[in-house]
Amino acid sequence: MSLRSVSLFFCALAFSVSAHAHEYTLGAIHISHPYARATVPGQPSGGAFLRIENTGKEGDKLIGVSSPAAKSTEIHSMAMDGDVMKMREVGEIALAPAATVDMKPGNGYHIMLIGLTQQLKAGDKFPLTLTFQKAGKIDVSVQVTDISGKAAEPAHQH
Repeated sequence: MSLRSVSLFFCALAFSVSAHAHEYTLGAIHISHPYARATVPGQPSGGAFLRIENTGKEGDKLIGVSSPAAKSTEIHSMAMDGDVMKMREVGEIALAPAATVDMKPGNGYHIMLIGLTQQLKAGDKFPLTLTFQKAGKIDVSVQVTDISGKAAEPAHQH
C-alpha cells in the first residue's frame, strides 16, 4: 500500500468519525446535526437546530430542552403570515412512528436560546439536553456555525 493510499484511508476514517460524532441515538430516537448559528456581541438570544427521527413503532414527544449556554430554552415554531414572521413557544413536539422533524431556520420548529450566557462564535460547541416523554434524556453537542450555516474551519496549529 502506498503512502498516498494510507494517507487517504486515514483522512476518510477521520471524516467518518467526525460525521458520526454529530449523530446520537436514544432508543428509537435518532438525532443528527445539532447546530446553532453564530451571534453578534450583545445579542440576547439565538436558535439551535437539529433533525429528530423516530425510527420506532410507537410515538414519542420532545417535551423539554435545556442548556447552560442560555438562561432558558424553549421549543418554538415559526411561520410566515404574509410579510409577518410569527414565532411562538409550543412546549412539545409530537413524534409519530417513522416520523422526522427537521428543525432548520425558516418555517417550522427550532430551539430558542433565551438569555445567552455568552456570544455564540463559529467553531464553538455547547451542550444541549433533550428530554423525550418515553425515550428519556440525552445530551448532545451543538456545533456553532457561521451565519450562513457553515462550520468554521478548524484552526491550524504548528
